[in-house]
Amino acid sequence: MNSGKKMMTLADIAALAEVSESTASRALRDNPVVNKETRLKVQQIAQQYQFNVNPTARSLRTQKSYTIAVIILFDAKSQQAISDPFLLEILGVIADELTHKGYDMLLSTSKTKDKDWKTYYIDAKRADGLIIIGQGEHDQRIEQLSHSRVPFVVWGASSGHDNFTVVGSQNRSGAEAAVSHLVAQGCKHIAFLGDYRHNEIEQRYLGYQDALQKAGLALNADYELITDFTAQDGYLKTQQQLFPLLPELDGIFAASDAIALGAMKALQEHGVQVPQQLAVAGFDDIAMSAYCSPALTTVKQDTINGGKLLVYKLLQQMDGEQAESELLPVRLLTRQSSARS
Repeated sequence: MNSGKKMMTLADIAALAEVSESTASRALRDNPVVNKETRLKVQQIAQQYQFNVNPTARSLRTQKSYTIAVIILFDAKSQQAISDPFLLEILGVIADELTHKGYDMLLSTSKTKDKDWKTYYIDAKRADGLIIIGQGEHDQRIEQLSHSRVPFVVWGASSGHDNFTVVGSQNRSGAEAAVSHLVAQGCKHIAFLGDYRHNEIEQRYLGYQDALQKAGLALNADYELITDFTAQDGYLKTQQQLFPLLPELDGIFAASDAIALGAMKALQEHGVQVPQQLAVAGFDDIAMSAYCSPALTTVKQDTINGGKLLVYKLLQQMDGEQAESELLPVRLLTRQSSARS
């Protein structure tokens, strides 16, 4: 466009598309609230006139930051790190989706107990909404947010009675499927590794119990190990607490693949053959699970649709709509670590 021509504004684009400025703005962000035909029409007009939204001017005009804060919620006891493979997978999806919708991502970890998220992120205009990954040990800050008018969505486990929007996986049924699979392979003494004080892991622990009870197998507290989210702790807890249970112990269900991989390394170093002597299953289906030896049986979470839904449901709230909680189906992937027959 040469200097003699008028610089197009959002109002001009809206007028040419015969829509309101707010609709044009949403269409340019590819917000699904606007129907696809209108979105394409507005985007084509903007491209024709080489129109790009000025982020600074847009923020001044709308009093919005066009930034979403993504908070990785760790509690003080957890050893989970932001480098956790599952977290990296879902963060990548969220980042791509936010970029596609015209938002920047502000990544934050929060291990403190005293941060007021509404004041820090929303009132200070650091972010327009929050995506919270994880719920920790029933963290009260999420409950406090739910009594405010802050748009936010949580990746985690739904109790069915939450007064906030949750996106997550069918943790309980997925864990039950994995443990039932171990039982079908002939396992009768199956350990659980994971920190069931956390909401998601609590659901996986309940699924573990469901499977044992349905199979008529007794629950044994000696087989239930509180384990951090890391391969290192899976390795150490297996060495320190599971080795004394051999050879009676014949199966392990780990609440994450990272824990399972650490446990398998400890078993192999101790000369325990997996799966011939002890079968192992995990949860998550992180990339390395298919390439370790033996390849790890696991429960696959749908991180792609999960990340997209987190963004979609947050934008729904920011547009004044109600966003319902949703639990995504999971899928058991059977591999060599459990193939005893």
